[in-house]
Amino acid sequence: MTEPTPRTWPGQRLGLPDDGPRSVARLGRRMGGIAIDWAIAYGISWLLFPQKDGTADPWINLAVFAVLTLLFLLFFNASIGHLVFRMRVVPVRGGAMAPWRPLVRTVLLSLAIPALIWDRDQRGLHDRAAGTVLVCV
Repeated sequence: MTEPTPRTWPGQRLGLPDDGPRSVARLGRRMGGIAIDWAIAYGISWLLFPQKDGTADPWINLAVFAVLTLLFLLFFNASIGHLVFRMRVVPVRGGAMAPWRPLVRTVLLSLAIPALIWDRDQRGLHDRAAGTVLVCV
């Protein structure tokens, strides 16, 4: 007889619980958060920098998204969308969030590709590079 394989979950290797506070935020919350952040950035760029065709410039929208994300991460350890869905970005090793972490995370998130490549702990390359993890609160 073989022993059953132990159950694993995202964040287990990092010492995080399967669910509840400090567990790794799952895909649904993440998508909801980014949708809110992107919608707010779009609204601001559309209001302040409208194009002749009535839309927002995509590059200005990306810049507004990056600035909002960076500022909220620096001051609240979460973007507006993260706050709505009760998530926080925390350093993997614990302690206070050094200012370089939100900067690295935001720059890589703005490139999109790092955020679409995850490890088994559901950390995108942007989180891995910054040494952070997005957790539930």
